[in-house]
Amino acid sequence: MKARGRIFKYGDNVDTDVIIPARYLNTSDPQELAKHCMEDIDSTFAQKVQKGDIIVADKNFGCGSSREHAPIAIKASGVSCVIASTFARIFYRNAINIGLPILECEEAVKGIDAGDEVEIDFSTGTITNLTKNETYQAQAFPEFMQKIIAAEGLINYIKKDLA
Repeated sequence: MKARGRIFKYGDNVDTDVIIPARYLNTSDPQELAKHCMEDIDSTFAQKVQKGDIIVADKNFGCGSSREHAPIAIKASGVSCVIASTFARIFYRNAINIGLPILECEEAVKGIDAGDEVEIDFSTGTITNLTKNETYQAQAFPEFMQKIIAAEGLINYIKKDLA
């Protein structure tokens, strides 16, 4: 499983209220949430993001409330992966549960700039910055997590497994 896209880069402590502002939590429609994704930190994100693009951020991405709306908004916007130095643990679990791949790799965060084009091989954890011709190594997902992501989330994985 691979992803390839252009980078949107953010700093430390990007919290769930910035990812999807509370004023939009009256809906659980993924496409409606995507229209407002990141708007309080990057007002043009929803208009510029394209299917496959990748978010890179520094420490503690997804901190704040435990709402699942945040990873849903990111995934529905077309983002194929989030790379950060560290993630808030509840965001990490919510992202995997809905099938949004996320990788922790401080080296990649330091080396990748906004606008770079990056390719990720999830089976090996290899992150290749095609713009700078650099490679970074994140930890690959365990096989069961790869299956959850490939199934587009935990519920789909369980349904498929039970079928």
